[in-house]
Amino acid sequence: MSVCDEVYAKVVEKHPGQPEFHQAVKEVLESLKLTEAKRPDYVKYKVYERIVEPDRAIIFRVPWVDDKGEVQINRGYRVQFNNAIGPYKGGLRFHPSVNLGIIKFLGFEQIFKNSLTTLPMGGAKGGSDFDPKGKSDMEVMRFCQAFMRELFRHIGPDTDVPAGDIGVGAREIGYMYGYYKKLVNEHTGVLTGKGLEYGGSLIRPEATGYGSTYFAAEMLATRGKEIKGLVAAVSGSGNVAQYTVEKVNQLGGKVITLSDSNGTVVDEKGIDAKKLAWVMELKNVRRGRIEEYAKEFNVAYYAGKSVWEVITEQGIRIDLAFPSAHENEIDGKTASGLVKNGCFLVSEGANMPSTPEAQDIFLDNNVLYGPAKAANAGGVATSGLEMSQNSLRLSWDREEVDMRLQKIMKAIHKNALDAAAAYGHPGNYIVGANLAGFIKVANVMVANGVV
Repeated sequence: MSVCDEVYAKVVEKHPGQPEFHQAVKEVLESLKLTEAKRPDYVKYKVYERIVEPDRAIIFRVPWVDDKGEVQINRGYRVQFNNAIGPYKGGLRFHPSVNLGIIKFLGFEQIFKNSLTTLPMGGAKGGSDFDPKGKSDMEVMRFCQAFMRELFRHIGPDTDVPAGDIGVGAREIGYMYGYYKKLVNEHTGVLTGKGLEYGGSLIRPEATGYGSTYFAAEMLATRGKEIKGLVAAVSGSGNVAQYTVEKVNQLGGKVITLSDSNGTVVDEKGIDAKKLAWVMELKNVRRGRIEEYAKEFNVAYYAGKSVWEVITEQGIRIDLAFPSAHENEIDGKTASGLVKNGCFLVSEGANMPSTPEAQDIFLDNNVLYGPAKAANAGGVATSGLEMSQNSLRLSWDREEVDMRLQKIMKAIHKNALDAAAAYGHPGNYIVGANLAGFIKVANVMVANGVV
């Protein structure tokens, strides 16, 4: 049994009931087996064992008062996984599905994603089982303030810099940052995703969607292709999905799908700029459901179905897939359906949206497959650029940030390809991203000694 197999067995034993965390660890360790023989120092210093164990996992009570005057109790989390190359960095997720296993999976993935960006950021993640949906602005504010009353003691601009994630947008970041300043009496870059008026960065809302599209363009270039003229499917209808559609449109492609937790719309004519503006107003202002798009533009709506189920069952032809909703949204059956219906590229905007079986199907069928830790790193990369601007006490213009984002995504793509080739798996972005992200962190862990 290899060292990595032994480490995985111990993870399953020590962290029971956390399937998402187990899945993420297994995927990474499968790639890291390739380093055991070449890097005996990693074995000697037990880097594999250390990197799967978080530095600390903080769990806390979050009591707050709703609009009826009733006390509500939620649970908060912050898992600080690894700060070998920089301050802990990772988003906060507010959603009923949040639990310790989910946060550990996300924090573990963040180590390698942040390393890939070429910026000095460690890996962390946090959040709460609080659901902002259906809550008033005042209820969201009171919850965010209660959440920050505990979180503030564990974060700082040189310690841990949280950002947004599912359920945590500009509103929530604003409430948390305002309360953080009140508690510590400092104006520092301790949160990213802030409003432009108080230290935020241009391009940050667009960054994950733009980044996954830039990564797709880099993958296509290896086969002499471009996005122009290709048909794409995008899942979700939130921030990542919206800006993926925008960038695909700008590069000459056509997106025909969007979805939410209730169902999927298929617009064969394409979701152009005018329709996208309507979606943004629907989702960002009115907070409505995607079914309303189908009624507004007289297109097909499939209740209770994901984008990938619809494509598989209806035999819809696509070239590109951008899963941008949630983890494990593409399984083996729908992955096979995508391949059957012509899809030859998958660029992940969500975190771990493809199951291991789906990944195997993509690789076996020579699909250009960009895993989340590489393809969706644009969001945290631009968060890192926001940290840089905060430290410099200045703001770069839109063109400067976008240029830096494109440069980072090109570097991620090249580093992943180079690492995959160096370890005998040319063109395999899973192996390449895992190795490129890991080796940088592992070298620092060895250099820093056993800490």
